[in-house]
Amino acid sequence: MFRLTQYMRELVDPTPVRRRSGAVKPVVIWNLTRRCNLRCRHCYTTSADVHFPGELSHEQAMGVLEDLKEFGIPALILSGGEPLSRFDFFDLATRARELDFRHLSLSTNGTRVAENIDRIADLGFDYVGISLDGIGAMNDWFRGVEGAFDDALSGVRACKARGVKVGLRFTITEDNAEMLPAMLDLCDSEGVDKFYLSHLVYAGRGDKHRGEDTAHARTRHAMDQLIDRAWAAVSGGHPLEIVTGNNDADAVWFLHWAERNFDAGKVAHMRAHLAAWGGNSSGLGVANIDPQGNVHPDTYWSDYTVGSVKKTPFSALWTGDDPMLATLRQRPRPLKGRCGACAFKEICGGNTRIRALQVTGDPWAEDPACYLSNSEIGVAAADRVTVTPFRGKSHDPAHRFI
Repeated sequence: MFRLTQYMRELVDPTPVRRRSGAVKPVVIWNLTRRCNLRCRHCYTTSADVHFPGELSHEQAMGVLEDLKEFGIPALILSGGEPLSRFDFFDLATRARELDFRHLSLSTNGTRVAENIDRIADLGFDYVGISLDGIGAMNDWFRGVEGAFDDALSGVRACKARGVKVGLRFTITEDNAEMLPAMLDLCDSEGVDKFYLSHLVYAGRGDKHRGEDTAHARTRHAMDQLIDRAWAAVSGGHPLEIVTGNNDADAVWFLHWAERNFDAGKVAHMRAHLAAWGGNSSGLGVANIDPQGNVHPDTYWSDYTVGSVKKTPFSALWTGDDPMLATLRQRPRPLKGRCGACAFKEICGGNTRIRALQVTGDPWAEDPACYLSNSEIGVAAADRVTVTPFRGKSHDPAHRFI
């Protein structure tokens, strides 16, 4: 995750650079169930509103919580599917709160939040992230259920009414990119605390729809919009926090913006913070447990399993001798192509490896979603990325990709 607002503040109110020391404990994203009441086009878990056999039992899940607490992870994110669809969700969430994880979050489609807001608020979640992929009919088309937008928005408002920190997650594709300004306006009008722009990852149904990934020019335009909004918030004292995910090239794009607008000293300070962050953290600072109890380097690497918590505790799997985890933790990673030649590897970390794997069969090949030109990443060869002017498109939710 690239915390755009946080790093932008370094240009206004600098703080000391803090580098990682010792063993890194990961943020754990735990997909509690594949069951979900929506049918999202880009679902990376290929969820559905049916029972999936083999998911962790209540006793097994409780044991995972105990192990994660003893291991000392910095944050636990309860996700799905739709996590509120799991039969014992509130029992697990209650135990997680009793164990006093440093940060406990809920990642949900939002449609069942309003009806459960009292229990959610009483649990004291540090953050509730709700996914919306456009306004009104556009979101409902993406999510496969009419009325999903209204139900999710009711969830947002219920969180705000109960003082629960809430954010919106927006997965940008070719079809909904024009709705980005409206999504940001929605955050402002509803008092949303955080906006998360997620770039499409080629996993689950998202892999089937990789043709809908935003063109490089459109992605650049979207990042410019986010930077403008983040700067307005930081310079004007507005509270909205903006972050992005699944394309660590965003940090390099932001660095170039800073170079055009600030003096060399401030840029050097901010670059030091970005290098300390280090970009993509799959297998190092982030981990995933899927509904079956399988452990993966991140939520999108479902085809690579480190092991199962049904047989071995997460803590032992994560500190074992898995070869993929060991390679992901190398700095620099053994990157190839443009990523290998990039002058910003210490900032980007090689971006999202699963996209390279899905497209080429090689997890160390260049990430096809890097939208910077060769010259912008310090590669001497002729530019591969051709930037064309951004052109608008209809909001018609019936639009399909060619």
